[in-house]
Amino acid sequence: MFYALILVIAYLLGSIPSGLIIGKRFYGIDIREHGSGNLGGTNTFRTLGVKAGLIVTIMDILKGTVAALLPLFFSVEPKMFMLVAGIFAVIGHMYPLFANFRGGKAVATSGGVLLGYDPLLFFILLAVFFLGLYVSKYVSLSSMIAAIIAFTYTLFTGDIPLMIVVGVLAFFVIYRHRANIVRIKNKTEPKIKWL
Repeated sequence: MFYALILVIAYLLGSIPSGLIIGKRFYGIDIREHGSGNLGGTNTFRTLGVKAGLIVTIMDILKGTVAALLPLFFSVEPKMFMLVAGIFAVIGHMYPLFANFRGGKAVATSGGVLLGYDPLLFFILLAVFFLGLYVSKYVSLSSMIAAIIAFTYTLFTGDIPLMIVVGVLAFFVIYRHRANIVRIKNKTEPKIKWL
């Protein structure tokens, strides 16, 4: 039951709709009614600007990090349970209880899980993401590239639970970007202009 409680808390953490909260509380805007309709950081950047986008992205990352660290707070073993809790937070982010199950695309919260479990991997992926962004100007493509690199990295760690969970998270990220993939092929995907 204690393990189940941690997973429920992790899901509820992930369900906190950062983009919805920041948009409604400080801008009087429901970002689900603008841009892509997504609650994640990218749509927040496009709809509300850089400051709001950064705040929402950081909040979404921290949801994953706190969820991954919950087992440590409660002295729960094994360490792999950090990853399981992280997956529940990501599911909460994608299908949030507090926002009619319409959430984000799993990128920032997945990154937060990795920040809690393997900080080196997180910072490697951050560098990969921004390099991809600099070259392609596509946030979606850069996110998917980072997901693939993350899974590739785990193949060399010998950490089987990490390999499995990152594989699941990478699948989430790519699956949630399937509409973006079509737009990239059709050359209708928006590009960033600030990098």
